[in-house]
Amino acid sequence: MNYNFDETIERRNTYSLKWDGAELIKQFGITDRYDEDTIPLFTADMDLPVAQPIVDALHKTVDHRIFGYTILPDAYFEAIQKYFHKRYDWAIDKEQIVFSPGTVHALNIAVKALTEPGDGVIIQRPVYPPFTSAVEGNGRVVKNNALVMDEDGRYSINFEEFEELAKDEDTKLFIHCHPHNPTGRVFTPEESKKLADICKRHNVTIIADEIHGDLVRNDQTFTPMVLAADETDHIITCTAINKTFNVAGLHCTNVIIENEDLREKFTVELGMQLPTPFTVAALIAAYTEGDDWLSQVNEYLDGTLEWMQEFLAEHMPKVKVRIPEGTYVMWLDFRGYGIDDKEIHDRIYNKANVILEDGTMFGPEGAGFQRICIPSPRPLIKEAMERIAREFEDLN
Repeated sequence: MNYNFDETIERRNTYSLKWDGAELIKQFGITDRYDEDTIPLFTADMDLPVAQPIVDALHKTVDHRIFGYTILPDAYFEAIQKYFHKRYDWAIDKEQIVFSPGTVHALNIAVKALTEPGDGVIIQRPVYPPFTSAVEGNGRVVKNNALVMDEDGRYSINFEEFEELAKDEDTKLFIHCHPHNPTGRVFTPEESKKLADICKRHNVTIIADEIHGDLVRNDQTFTPMVLAADETDHIITCTAINKTFNVAGLHCTNVIIENEDLREKFTVELGMQLPTPFTVAALIAAYTEGDDWLSQVNEYLDGTLEWMQEFLAEHMPKVKVRIPEGTYVMWLDFRGYGIDDKEIHDRIYNKANVILEDGTMFGPEGAGFQRICIPSPRPLIKEAMERIAREFEDLN
């Protein structure tokens, strides 16, 4: 089946956080302006239709007309196992799979289950804001191993500093974002192995958020950390259909935990969590019949990212940007305009009426940056970028 991702699907009045959540978005401090003319591109949520097999599976679930308490059937686990074996040659045992109603929830559970108040947790800023809140919100201490950006805008890891942080006796956990959000890095197997080796050497547990792992460029290869590492019993991996298949509203994360002791601590803290019948149906359909859709959506994202790079070079040449190796976010460097974050924000959010995310939300290292999520019909992205470009014409 061929999908038309240029099609505009009206999402207003569908309970969408992105399109209907004006008051909540204002409360989050993302923007002061949000009206019927706003274009929201701030959240990792596709405005693209999902795979038809998922739609068919959900229709079948609705047609049953009963939506009671739901178990995880063997078909659920088998779908996960077959998908990751086929895509990554990753053999996952059924008992290693723990269901969680979301990745941010899983990160918070891991912090509470595997550390004590006052313990240190390594993160790598600029990074997805809930990483920081999962640490500080649970009374733990952020150990920031900031990624290092070179003159071409590519980020790398300061391994020397990472090991110094891991050596600290109070450092117990490393929350790894891979592919990295917002920088778009897909770390090499060598980089992943080095991180895993350091953590193993210093008894630091890793929870790897790999939920964007299926969304990579056609010239990139994503390798799960557990497949790059020599020793893996200290690694916990979060996988999900939420980002890959655009079903974030169904709340479905699967946490892969090889180590029995870690798995027990995690599941005790997690408590009993039941999926919805829609979650089960969607995952089975996505992982067994969604490959064609995923291939097409990745190709479409590649095209949009290339268009973005060309548009910025022509119309906003002072913005530095790289096509991300993975994810569908772009990390836009506005520092070349020589204006402060407040003015950057005002020109984009209030005057252009486009909502992105201020770089400072991802840590101090994000000053002068904006994050844009581009998984929307390309005509919508073009309209948003044309609006933004007009507000910066006087500074080019």
